[in-house]
Amino acid sequence: MNLTLKIGGVPEHFNLPWHLALAQKKFTQQAIDLQWTDYPGGTGTMAKALRDRELDMAVLLTEGITKDILQGNASKIVQVFVKSPLIWGIHTAAQAPYQSIAELQGKRVAISRIGSGSHLMAYVDARRRGWQLTDNQLVVVKDLAGARAALANHQADLFMWEKFMTKPLVDAGEFRRLDECLTPWACFVIAVRDEILAQYPEQIRQILAIIKQAGADFKQNPQAARLVSEKFNLKPIDAQNWFTTTTWASDNQIRKSEIEEVIQTLYELDFVPELQAVNQVLAMDWVELV
Repeated sequence: MNLTLKIGGVPEHFNLPWHLALAQKKFTQQAIDLQWTDYPGGTGTMAKALRDRELDMAVLLTEGITKDILQGNASKIVQVFVKSPLIWGIHTAAQAPYQSIAELQGKRVAISRIGSGSHLMAYVDARRRGWQLTDNQLVVVKDLAGARAALANHQADLFMWEKFMTKPLVDAGEFRRLDECLTPWACFVIAVRDEILAQYPEQIRQILAIIKQAGADFKQNPQAARLVSEKFNLKPIDAQNWFTTTTWASDNQIRKSEIEEVIQTLYELDFVPELQAVNQVLAMDWVELV
């Protein structure tokens, strides 16, 4: 009898290796019924689903799940999924008057939710530029659809989201991208509820081994960029550019310095009351610190 486990992830190109492995029944071959659910709302909604035991594991932004674990989510990071940084585009409505990034200082920022990746990276970017970002500048919009409405209706002035997912909106003349901001850490990790890790360690190890191979296979697939272009409505050149800048993890290594920087950033932004060691966030028996 197959073990049923529930996993969540954003409906974005990064997760195509999961969908290909599912379609090829890689998990069922190991007697695992892995049930995938898309979460357009992103890391914040998945972190809540882990807390509420609606998900057993999830593929989330590193900074978002680190914050939630330090705030009491009974889960741990077991593996990096995407090693490369996330490229956040900084957008305004195309019809807005802003023509340079300097004009956005002090303006209203659309975020998916408090503590989300779009929220945390807005702070990271503001800090890099020497700007102050106050709570009254934040406009919670839930997801990309909410951000599109907020910018169109002049309820917010700027929005940060993954560059290539918003590229079709830039091409269509809905968004204007004024700049980019890279995460200072690997962008996506896999987190598993502590209870599931304790009960089903072998099955989790099998899942991680399968997805590492699926990521390697996808990187070697000559049709990968075309698949991304077709599925996500990207121009072939944009799909190829994204593909060449994205690296999926092929090992269990996690850079300790990157997780420490995430924790330091969360502390500086008052999301956590004190600095914590990385072992509060990572499943130490599962990862290799480098």
